[in-house]
Amino acid sequence: MPAESSFDIVSRIDRQEVDNALNQAAKEIGTRFDFRGVGASIAWSGDQAVDIRANSEERAKAVLDVFKEKLVKRSISLKTLDAGEPQQSGKEYRITAKVSEGISQENAKKVAKVIRDEGPKGVQPQIQGDQLRVSGKKKDDLQAVIALLKGKDFDFALQFTNYR
Repeated sequence: MPAESSFDIVSRIDRQEVDNALNQAAKEIGTRFDFRGVGASIAWSGDQAVDIRANSEERAKAVLDVFKEKLVKRSISLKTLDAGEPQQSGKEYRITAKVSEGISQENAKKVAKVIRDEGPKGVQPQIQGDQLRVSGKKKDDLQAVIALLKGKDFDFALQFTNYR
C-alpha cells in the first residue's frame, strides 16, 4: 500500500525581492523628470508596511504604480500588496501599503471548502497555522487539487510547497 502524499499551500513573499523592488522604485523616482520637485518618496515604515509620500494625490498614486511595476518584474504577486487610499497629511499625501504574508484562518477555510466541494474524493485539507496541508493517497489527486486552485481566482496569493 503506497504511503500518503501531501503538499502545503502557503502565501509567502521573498522579503529580499520586495526590498529590491522598493529600492529600484526609489531610485527611479529619484531620477525621473516628472517626480522632480514633488517631494515623492517611498520607504519601509515598519516590518511589513511601505510608506509612500508626494505633494499631490496623483503623484502619490504614480509612485505606487512604479512600485507595483517593480514588484511584477520581480515575480511578486500584487495580491500580496494591500495599498490604502491617499490620505492628506499636512501639505503632502501619504499612502500606506501593507505587504501581507501567510494565509488567514478565514482564507484557509475558503480554500479548504473549495478542495472538499470540488476536489477529488480521498483528499483531505488540514489548516496548520498560516498554511494549509493537503494530503491524499494518489499523487494524481493532489495534482488535480493544484490545478483546481490555480484555476480559481482568490484575492490572496498562493504557492504550493513540500510536494511529496
